[in-house]
Amino acid sequence: MRLQKYIAEAGLASRRKAEEMIIAGRVTVNGAVAQLGQKVAMEDVVSVDGQTLTLKIDEKLVYIMLNKPAGVICSVKDQFGRQSVVDLVGYEDARLYPVGRLDFHSTGLVLLTNDGDLANKLTHPRYGHSKTYLARVAKPIKPEDIKAFHEGIEIDNYKTKPVEIELLDKWGKQAKIVLTEGRNRQIRKMFAALENEIVSLKRMAMGTLELGALKSGQWRHLTTEEFRGLGGHEIS
Repeated sequence: MRLQKYIAEAGLASRRKAEEMIIAGRVTVNGAVAQLGQKVAMEDVVSVDGQTLTLKIDEKLVYIMLNKPAGVICSVKDQFGRQSVVDLVGYEDARLYPVGRLDFHSTGLVLLTNDGDLANKLTHPRYGHSKTYLARVAKPIKPEDIKAFHEGIEIDNYKTKPVEIELLDKWGKQAKIVLTEGRNRQIRKMFAALENEIVSLKRMAMGTLELGALKSGQWRHLTTEEFRGLGGHEIS
């Protein structure tokens, strides 16, 4: 199998993150620095930052939906010792990692899994899975701002793809936003480019998966129907 899939199935990171690790030179195969797209066999020794990975062939695949509170890191571990989404779930039967990250101050839906294939499908731009957010901003959103979202906004020397935005209150300070890409802090940067500021940001859905009535800090396993909606078939 390809190296990035091996790393994902070992439960260390999503395929996309694994690709970044390989490009950064953090991965070795049998002691030699690995190349992106390299294929490995079961007998090969794969290491990340000097730590040898173990592929758990029979590990049961797990799919958990979490309503992330503000002030929690959306990663497996944090170098500053802050609480992570994995800590919050406290699931010990599988090594989970978050899919579709949220920044420290944002809240809402996060999927945690050890299924590297599904993680890749949900996060890779070519699959075009939508993500729906509720945003509250400091200043009223003007008609020209809505037009800018629809046409794309220049951030980080990149013009975003068209973004759906719908006002939800008469003051123009709350909106539903639907992305088909997920660049780092994209919504915050788009509003900053329009000289506005996010007061709160909550992710409500990823593709067909909806947060629903799940309360802040709570988590649950996906149903088979939810999993199928994301492109899976059965949950064993």
